[in-house]
This record gives sequence, structure tokens and C-alpha cells, in this order.
Amino acid sequence: MTAPDAALQDFFLRTGLGKPGEPAQWTPLAGGVSSDIWRVLTPRHDICIKRALPQLKVQADWHAPISRNASEWEWLRFVASHVPAAVPEPLAHDAQAGLFAMRFLPAHDYPVWKTQLLEGRISLATAASVGATLAIIHGASTADASLPGRFDTTDNFYALRLEPYLVETGRKHPALAGKLGSLIQTTLASRLALVHGDVSPKNILVGPSSPVLLDAECAWYGDPAFDLAFCLNHLLLKGRVRPRQRDEYLAAFAALRGHYLARVQWEPASGLEARTAALLPALLLARVDGKSPVEYLQDDRDKDLVRACAIPLIESPPATLDAVVARWINATP
Repeated sequence: MTAPDAALQDFFLRTGLGKPGEPAQWTPLAGGVSSDIWRVLTPRHDICIKRALPQLKVQADWHAPISRNASEWEWLRFVASHVPAAVPEPLAHDAQAGLFAMRFLPAHDYPVWKTQLLEGRISLATAASVGATLAIIHGASTADASLPGRFDTTDNFYALRLEPYLVETGRKHPALAGKLGSLIQTTLASRLALVHGDVSPKNILVGPSSPVLLDAECAWYGDPAFDLAFCLNHLLLKGRVRPRQRDEYLAAFAALRGHYLARVQWEPASGLEARTAALLPALLLARVDGKSPVEYLQDDRDKDLVRACAIPLIESPPATLDAVVARWINATP
């Protein structure tokens, strides 16, 4: 698609983001598999418009309800009211059309954390800030009694996260299906905080004062351990791209984990860590054998090393993240 369709242009004008006759430069943005995303530059505004797709742009057959756009909008509004520097400013929303607009953040001021990590530019301060910001968001959500009802989005979370990652991995590894099924049930039963659901470095911008979290389509009131495990997973996997810098990626892992767990007050930190440690190896394996494998691990040896680390930990779940790291060090020389 090289030009916006009528529905996008109607939303743009109807919400007052643009004016009839006013010049507007529309540029499609790459990087997402689940939405159409456009940058719209006018003399008055620089904005981003996002529309959910009913079928994701991946090789596997992966469908999801477009109502997730409304959940993401509500997540943005919640975080903007508590940690405004951690999200783009939300501007306008059309729930029926599955569209919303937010402030566009330019790459020269807000680089993507994934890009930095894959290039070997590893900042412990950034990792620590991501962990702290995530914990602050989770903690603020536990004090809002309206959120469990507003984010009763289990079907969406299952379709976007549990089925393509854990259920699909169980199909590829039938001997692990029972363990992965138990992990799914534990995750679904832990309704404690507002979960982003896709805390990946590709969805984190390194802002001048705070990390900025994007793409909360999987937002769900559930288990905050999922967010922590999902993000820590990437710090391990990206270390395979630059194995000589493995210790630096592990230091970033430790910084993120430490600054997150230090701020956990809504439950015993040891319990949250144990659920994170159980989820992490399952997510490691899912990024090799699930519906959304990471694109930067193409070598079969790297994939086998991930499997060698993850499978024994799924079979015998660890209670601490240190146990996961120790296994990772032994499996990935």
C-alpha cells in the first residue's frame, strides 16, 4: 500500500488531526506484522496512525481480533496518566474502525533499542531504566480496581501470545506439551497487574528521559511475569548474534532484572521471579520453534543451542533467574 485508503483519511479529518485542503504527507512505516502504521506530517502535527489487521503478516496462519486496537489505546491512556514519558502522547481513537493516533517520535531522538542491541551497543543504564519503568507501570496498575474489568482480554492475549508461542511450541515438541500447558494455566490464573504483552526491544525506544514502550496490542490484566520474561528473553537471544559480547548482554539482563524486582511491592518478589524463571525457557524455545521465530537466528547451530538450554529447564522448571542464566552460559559457550 502506497497511499492511505478512505477510512484512514476520514479518521484523520473527522478527529480534527487534519483540515480539508491542508497539506498532509502520508508515509507507511515498516516493522509491524499486526497493523498498518502510517506517519502523517502536516504543518501543525507529526503523528502516527495505527490500524489493526485481522490476519498478521507472518508465514504461519495467524488471526487475531481487531479489538486489540482498543486495548492498546486504553493501555496508552493508562500509562500516559501515570508515566507520561514512557509512551507517545495518545491523540484520537475510533474503536469501531480499529484505529488510533498518537504523537510520532522521530528516530534521531528516539532510537529503537533492538537496533542498538543487535549492533552491540549495550547500555546498562538503558536496561536498568526499562526494568524500572516496567515495574512502575505494573505497580501503578495494581492500585486501580477498574483495570481487571477494562482489560478482561484473555481471548486476545491467548490468540496473540499463548497460542502462537507456547501452544505452537508444544505442537513442535509433543513431549513438552503437558509442561507448556501447565505453564499456560499458571499464567492465565495469575491476574495481578496490567500486562503490556510484547515488551520486546523492537517495541522500545530509547528516549532522552525514559524508555518509550510501543505496540501494546496484547494488553491484558494478568501476570506481570510474562512481560519481564518476554523482555529478558531477548537479551539472551541477541547475545547469540555477538557471542563475544555475551557477558555484556548478561550484564544488561542482570540490570533489567534487578531494577524491576527491586520495585515489586504488590506481591513477594520471589514468587514473581519464580514464574518469570519458568516462563523464560518456554519463550526461548518459542522464538526458535513457535509461530514467530526471531529473524536474526538463522544458523541451525544457534537454534540447537537455544533448544539445548530451554528444553531441560521446561522439563524441570527453575525457581530463580540465576538458574536460567547458569544453564544459558553452559549451553551457549
